[in-house]
Amino acid sequence: MEKVLIITYYWPPAGGPGVQRWLKFVKYLRDFDIEPVVYIPENPNYPILDKSFEAEIPQEIIILKKSIFEPYQLARIFAKDQTKTISKGIIAAEKNQSILQKSLLFIRGNMFIPDARKFWIKPSVNFLKNYLEEEGIKKIITTGPPHSLHLIGLKLKQEFDLKWIADFRDPWTQIGYHKKLKLTETSRKKHLNLEKEVLSSADQIITTSFTTKAEFTAKTCKPISVITNGFDGNLNEKRGSDLDKKFSISHIGSLLSERNPENLWLAISELVKENSNFAEDLELKLAGTVSEEVIASIKSVGLGKKLQLPGYVSHTQAIALQQKSRLLLLIEIDSEETRGIIPGKLFEYLSAKRPILALGPEKWDVQQILEETGSGEFFQYSEKSRLKSLILKHYEAYRNGDFNFLKENIQQYHRKNLTQKLANLIKSV
Repeated sequence: MEKVLIITYYWPPAGGPGVQRWLKFVKYLRDFDIEPVVYIPENPNYPILDKSFEAEIPQEIIILKKSIFEPYQLARIFAKDQTKTISKGIIAAEKNQSILQKSLLFIRGNMFIPDARKFWIKPSVNFLKNYLEEEGIKKIITTGPPHSLHLIGLKLKQEFDLKWIADFRDPWTQIGYHKKLKLTETSRKKHLNLEKEVLSSADQIITTSFTTKAEFTAKTCKPISVITNGFDGNLNEKRGSDLDKKFSISHIGSLLSERNPENLWLAISELVKENSNFAEDLELKLAGTVSEEVIASIKSVGLGKKLQLPGYVSHTQAIALQQKSRLLLLIEIDSEETRGIIPGKLFEYLSAKRPILALGPEKWDVQQILEETGSGEFFQYSEKSRLKSLILKHYEAYRNGDFNFLKENIQQYHRKNLTQKLANLIKSV
């Protein structure tokens, strides 16, 4: 088998979507004659933990570890809650930010470029140089964010005759929260220059979305492939008999302050006021970290008693919630910068075989996937009337006992099929 070194920050027991992409690739790569060697930090500061993922690590996989220094460890001594939410990407609207949080954002954006894991670059390069020489490995993959890991790949590429694939799970300078980091003009240019150097030096670039590929195509002439995230498990498993008794509308995952579709909450609230049966049957479940702004908006339209907030749940629990829900919410920030964000949970929603109501920016990449799979409908934030009509349509189906929901072209997003695509790319580089 051909060996490839995979450099990633997120690995079990890390929780959240960031860990799943490469854990699943590693799970299946051997089926396509690729032997993965994984390099991870020895003492990472993960914002979310989910030990259930540890059971999915394939046996006999070589995992290399090197200690990392992270400024968050020091900052949390003085501002534990603020650093924890910032590291999760949860940044309050500027008008609601404390002086301390504004200061932390400025420090994060301008002193730690490209990110707070930058101190792992030099020790990792020194450690991996010896390993690559000893093992004769000629191909490496870096995955970000954190995008500092791409700088490990860049420096190894500069010193060795090897092939380097840079995997971008999210955009770099064009990601939605980048503007919130209070960057000076000098810092902004540093980010742009580092991004350009990575894009022009890697032998192959992978993105998880069509928009990010288009954005990167304008910045580099290097080949770019789209390999989305996906789902695992058995698609043939039956669904329907264990659905929630109530008409449950569920969102699984973080809801940031700017992921707050007020017209959706208004549409649901109006249906509650207009339809006593709907009011009796409704459950609104938001599992994961939910910002105070979102909670306040929901309560302000009279839905507080319908709201369930179970907090962060394990991946296993998240899958169960998705499969039982009557209607699944997929919500993204309404911004041009988020058009290329395809949340990993979209693909688990697909495998749950439940209808999806997606809200996000115009020309959102998610719309393309929903249309080709027939798995749900896309809405812009302003479309309250359409939202109300769709929710009512699904509620009427619920009342009539119609829980079947058929989808097309789903198998292409299974993790094993996506891994085959990755393996072919590795072999071709």
